[in-house]
Amino acid sequence: MVPDPPAPADLSAWSYDLPPDRIARFPTEARDGARLMVLGRNRLDHRAVVDLPDLLAPGDLLVVNDTRVMAARLPGRRRTGARLEILALAPGPGPVPCMIRNARRLDEGEVIEVAGREAVLVRRLPDGLFEVDIPDLPTVMEEAGSLPLPPYLEREAGPADAERYQTVFAGPLGAAAAPTAGLHFSPALLARLEARGVEVASVTLHVGIGTFRPLREEDVERGELHPEPWTVPEATRDAVIRTRARGGRVIAVGTTSTRALESATPEGSRVPDARSGTTRLFIHPGRPIRTVDGLFTNFHLPRSSLLMLVATFLDRERLLHAYRTAVDEGYRFYSYGDAMLVLP
Repeated sequence: MVPDPPAPADLSAWSYDLPPDRIARFPTEARDGARLMVLGRNRLDHRAVVDLPDLLAPGDLLVVNDTRVMAARLPGRRRTGARLEILALAPGPGPVPCMIRNARRLDEGEVIEVAGREAVLVRRLPDGLFEVDIPDLPTVMEEAGSLPLPPYLEREAGPADAERYQTVFAGPLGAAAAPTAGLHFSPALLARLEARGVEVASVTLHVGIGTFRPLREEDVERGELHPEPWTVPEATRDAVIRTRARGGRVIAVGTTSTRALESATPEGSRVPDARSGTTRLFIHPGRPIRTVDGLFTNFHLPRSSLLMLVATFLDRERLLHAYRTAVDEGYRFYSYGDAMLVLP
C-alpha cells in the first residue's frame, strides 16, 4: 500500500481575510434560501441553492450525512457549589468523552451533579478532554441540554435553532455539531431533486471535537484528525454501484459525508464498503479521492482541515480565489451561511 502524501505543513498558506459581518449568525428565512457558488473547470457562477436540481444531471447521486445533533451542552455543579459547563461528545451508554469549562482542579473519581444526576469524572483524556459517566445521558440531554452552536456564532442557541440546526433527514443521535451542508435541504428541494432523477442516499458520521478546536500544527505533522465514528450502509454502497453503472456522479453533501465515503473506500476502488468504523482521515491536496466526484459544501474557516479537503477537488489557489470572490460578492460564511457546489 502506498502511503498518503503528507499534509501541507504551512497553515498560513490557507488563510484568507474575512470581515466579521460576513459570518452568518442566523439562518436564512427558508432552508433552501441561500446563495450558491458553482465552481468547475474554468467556471465560477453565482446561483442559488434552489437551482441545484438544474445543476445536477439525471442519474447523479447525492450522499447526505444523517447524523442528529445532540443537545450536548449541559450544566454541572461540583459539590463545592462551583458551576461547570459540560459538552458531551457522544450519547453513551456508559462513560463518554467530554469537554468541561471551568475544569481546573477536577479530580479523577470526583462526583458532579448534572441535571439532578450524580455523574462521575472517570479519568482525564488526552487533548484536555475528560471521560464522564452521566447516567441516562440521552434523557439528561433532552431534559436539560442545549445545542452546542459553534463559537463563531457568538450567541446561545435559541428556540429556532432546535429545528434549523438539524437537517431534515437527521436520524441517529451522536453529533456535537451539525453537518452544515445538509442544513440547506428542504422537503421541497428533495422532491425536486427526485423528480429530476437525482438519487439521494445517506451515510452517518458523528461530527466531533474538531468543530470546536482549530487545526493544530501537530495534527498536520501527524497526518490525522480527531476520531469520528461513521457508518456506510449497504443501501448507500448499492446506490454508488448503480450510479457508476449508469455513468452518474457521486456528489457528497458536506465534508463529513466525504470523509465517511472515503474512509470506507479501499485503495484502488471507486465504491465504498458497507461497514462502520472510526476515522481520523485527513483529506488534503495530493491525497487521491476515490469515491466522491463532486462536493456540495459551505464556506469554511481559514487554516482549517475542511478548507484543505475542498481544495482536493480544485487546488489551493483556485479555491482561495473563489473565497476572495465570495467575500467581495457578499456571500455569507460558515454554518448558517451560503453554499458552494464543486464539480471538477
